[in-house]
Amino acid sequence: MQWDPTQYLRFTDERLRPALDLLARIDAATPTHVIDLGCGPGNVTTILKQRWPAADVLGLDNSAAMLDRARIAAPDCRFAAADFGTWQAEKPIDVLYTNAALHWLGDHDILFPRLVGQLARGGTLAVQMPAMHNEPLRAAQYDVVAAGPWAAALRGVGSAQSILTAGQYWDILRPRCKTLDIWETTYLHALQGDNAVAQWASGTSLRPFLDALSGDLRDGFFAAYAELMGRVYPRRADGSTLLPFRRLFILATV
Repeated sequence: MQWDPTQYLRFTDERLRPALDLLARIDAATPTHVIDLGCGPGNVTTILKQRWPAADVLGLDNSAAMLDRARIAAPDCRFAAADFGTWQAEKPIDVLYTNAALHWLGDHDILFPRLVGQLARGGTLAVQMPAMHNEPLRAAQYDVVAAGPWAAALRGVGSAQSILTAGQYWDILRPRCKTLDIWETTYLHALQGDNAVAQWASGTSLRPFLDALSGDLRDGFFAAYAELMGRVYPRRADGSTLLPFRRLFILATV
């Protein structure tokens, strides 16, 4: 999948808010080794450095385009390419922060214990993931995939898998953690512009489908999805489009 930093940052304020909410809940005074796993364009990595200026802050991502943007956004931080599914820290981590990244990976019953196992004593795992898989924003993508001339080209193409339930994450993490806090928040994003919800999705969950298409098929697929989203999430009288967006937060210390 090819990430587009410019498209992703089109709704910077809305995407940044849950990242900041997660950061505000981390109780770590002077961490030495901080990881931003799935750092994207680095707009949160630089905030981590501002919060802990003495820490070695390392941003990891699997997108070269995102890493190029991140190095500009956060010149005081280090960055490296990494496969989240197999990445192993060089030394114990004091704060392992990951915002809107882990939902792209499967096998969370294996992944999360592995991440917690890389924490230093007293270290924190801080996670935020979208929990929208049953909402029209996500579910309708597969309806559109199956209903047009692009269906054959998109056979076998999928987006991020459904995450586990809060209870399942509790059962996985509680035996391995000293403290554990899990909560959900639904944000009511007031998006601006034409085809706002489709534009939002094209920066994240719609990308695998768009990347698999080109030319008229790509344009037609996006138009069909945008038309459906316009009916599900209509514009309000002031021109805004309201998108309720639920997110799952996990804060674990060892």
